[in-house]
Amino acid sequence: MARLSARRQPAAIGVFDSGVGGLTVVREIMRQLPAEKVVYFGDTARFPYGNKARETLIRFSLENARFLSREHIKLLVVACNSASAYVLPSLRYALRIPVVGVIEPGARAAHQVTRNRKVGVIGTVATIESDSYQQTLLGLDPGLKITSRACPLFVPLVEEGWLGHKVTYDVARAYLAAFKGQGIDTLLLGCTHYPLLREVIQKTVGRKVRLVDSAFEAARQVKVLLEEQGLAEHGPALAMGRHRFFVSDVPEKFVAVAKRFLGPRLPPVAQAGP
Repeated sequence: MARLSARRQPAAIGVFDSGVGGLTVVREIMRQLPAEKVVYFGDTARFPYGNKARETLIRFSLENARFLSREHIKLLVVACNSASAYVLPSLRYALRIPVVGVIEPGARAAHQVTRNRKVGVIGTVATIESDSYQQTLLGLDPGLKITSRACPLFVPLVEEGWLGHKVTYDVARAYLAAFKGQGIDTLLLGCTHYPLLREVIQKTVGRKVRLVDSAFEAARQVKVLLEEQGLAEHGPALAMGRHRFFVSDVPEKFVAVAKRFLGPRLPPVAQAGP
């Protein structure tokens, strides 16, 4: 497999996802690293990734990486949990830049936060069935007790904008009842859509349970890596228009949903493809 190359001093952080969920990672990067330029690619034409075979995910991800490499990125973030579960080794082989996923940073933070070693994990069906978070957590501490629950309706509720709707609370109570009696003190939000439901989830599980946001933790790892390698930008926050967003399908629906993640002011969004 031919290695992909990037310019010696690329300017941007590249982020890709199968759709809009990865914008929670972008939001955290913009907050934690305000002077960094972000180039985002949402593969909306091939969404969702959760039902794709491993080989297909690797192919899609390499194509996405090639596309973003043409934008001269210095670090790549895989903001899709399904892709993070399977493609990081292939991307790290193919690229000459650091590659960050969302699973390992979130799992590491949950391991550090828990005091009673009882951790809950919520995510999409594909993410939970992959056992990626569970395996990563147990790799950090085989003595952890992990309770997992797929919450498939959370994603469409977020994209519909029902962030505080009574229906959303009802769905949260139905899903999160699985954690009652399990004694968890930490709940890992294993989907990049879920931070938008943080308040609903927190109220449902109770304030004594610590929520771990994998999007926040991925952005924090990006910050650490850039500082360690002397690649971090420092200075005033970039204007929103300095960032660049691309999608592989028509942008209109993406733009409507993206405003729920980043607010009414968005960077320009163009249709393009790997």
